[in-house]
Amino acid sequence: MKKTYKIEVDCANCAAKMEEAAKNTEGVKDASVNFMMLKMKVEFEEGADVEATMEKVLVNCKKVESDCQIFYA
Repeated sequence: MKKTYKIEVDCANCAAKMEEAAKNTEGVKDASVNFMMLKMKVEFEEGADVEATMEKVLVNCKKVESDCQIFYA
């Protein structure tokens, strides 16, 4: 399953750090961040709990970029 999320990040380097942090989160198969569009696409592993995984993604992203935000409905 793939989902796209709106993000808030200040610079392209920070966006790259967020992308790497998301990719290294348990339950995430792949992730990509588009700084210009302020979007993050996340592909989840089979059977992953999407909400719980996204909470982990946000925690991991905050470790590398403390003022970033990920908006999910």
